[in-house]
Amino acid sequence: MTAAILAYLGAMVGHAAEYAFGSRAPAARVAARPRRALATVGAGAQGAGTPPEPEPAPAAADSRRPLPVGRIAVAVTVLAAVAHFAAVVTRGIAARRMTWGNMYEFVLTLTLVGVIAWLIVLARRPSIRRLGLFVTLAMVLLLGVAGMVLYTPVGPLMPALKSVWFIIHVSSAAIASGIFLLGFVTGVIYLLRAGYDRGKRRFPYPLVRWAPEAEALERLTFRLHAFAFPIWTFAIASGAVWAEAAWGRYWGWDPKETWSFISWVVYAGYLHARATPSVKRRTATWIAIIGFVTMMVNLIGVNLFFEGLHSYSGL
Repeated sequence: MTAAILAYLGAMVGHAAEYAFGSRAPAARVAARPRRALATVGAGAQGAGTPPEPEPAPAAADSRRPLPVGRIAVAVTVLAAVAHFAAVVTRGIAARRMTWGNMYEFVLTLTLVGVIAWLIVLARRPSIRRLGLFVTLAMVLLLGVAGMVLYTPVGPLMPALKSVWFIIHVSSAAIASGIFLLGFVTGVIYLLRAGYDRGKRRFPYPLVRWAPEAEALERLTFRLHAFAFPIWTFAIASGAVWAEAAWGRYWGWDPKETWSFISWVVYAGYLHARATPSVKRRTATWIAIIGFVTMMVNLIGVNLFFEGLHSYSGL
């Protein structure tokens, strides 16, 4: 895990170097074309002898060439993901179970899902590579918190979790959470980039000056949430089935059940707002950001500050 964190950190530095020092592409020079003179009825000799006015050249394009360090950063991110995957697998081998028994292991899994989702998206759309700076930053922060604050020694699974539904329910929750994490990153960068495009120049808006276009970021944010939402719905439904088998009721308004439902409602509201033409895209994206905040409350706040049947933090 230490190797994975250091590799993500190295990839973040590489992306930052490309982000900050990418060379400007030379502007294409377009020769001024003569503007055609309009023929008017009764035009005199003076009008006929007036030279045509040249059309102004189009504004120079402001773009940046990719640096080799950007491709190196992607390769290092792949190596970091391999080390990350190895950490999760070896943790499972040591515990002789799936690695979702406590908060530390769940964060390891959802971040792994997030970085794998990022690499898949990047393979399909290489033009958004500069977004890797913010994705690797999120990986470093979350894994750092997991290692320093949430770490729990390897131990056996609690008897209440020994069920086939443990694999079905928690795996679907981890997959949805990892994709929501990536959608949260793209949503935040979209809001900053949209603000920069509207003329906001105060910190932190200039940080996203060279980020992908706001429209592309917004579409990617929507697609990630649209993909993750059915998985999150299945996670809640499978959890209800498991609760009936384990506790004799499908739903009991346990704190984690309640916050899972709150997250579901917020994300459903985002998708509804995104599909409503009268709702601005920025407003809809803010709802998605709030949705991820509720996910973090469910993951950290409920496990640390509430008591219930889902208190499996291990801390």
